[in-house]
Amino acid sequence: MKFIARRTSELMDKRKLKSIVESLLFVNENPLSVAEIAKLLNAERGLIKEVIEELKSNYAERQAGIEIITVAGGYQMCSAKYNAEWVKKFYKDKFKQRLSNAALETLAIIAYRQPVTKLEIESIRGVNSDGVVRSLLEIGLIKISGRKEVIGRPFLYSTTKKFLEHFGLNSLRDLPDLNEGGVFSDGLKEITSANRQD
Repeated sequence: MKFIARRTSELMDKRKLKSIVESLLFVNENPLSVAEIAKLLNAERGLIKEVIEELKSNYAERQAGIEIITVAGGYQMCSAKYNAEWVKKFYKDKFKQRLSNAALETLAIIAYRQPVTKLEIESIRGVNSDGVVRSLLEIGLIKISGRKEVIGRPFLYSTTKKFLEHFGLNSLRDLPDLNEGGVFSDGLKEITSANRQD
């Protein structure tokens, strides 16, 4: 009876440990190593690894919407790879809704004309673009890619990998033709065409 009671206690402790490890992986954006988790919980590394492997198996068996992957020597929780298409669609649609017309217009100019200075953006848009450019930098859709070798050496702006991801593009070559869009000014079409011919 004592053996059964002890075994039941061990199972309960392991269930609790599994629950804690699951929570830790869920709330962390960065990978967690077995050593980090073991130190935090004052548990053996072997037991932590065993618990993580059980969690991975549980998710796989029930085809859960999340999975635990090995990244940079640690473990990280993420959406299941077989749902990637829907997750990408959700974020792409959500992100598009958050962007104003001014932001989309500025993004288009940078995407087709890059690298481009803020003055060049403003000459095409016809309005001050300080706020829009700053906002796009903050959310990571554009970056400062250098300085133009002219008086004052202004910053040059280019799109980022995040830009491609959020708009479902493999590369900048996948950008739609301006003539198909119907939302850009003739000035933008002209400057883009000139840039492509250079």
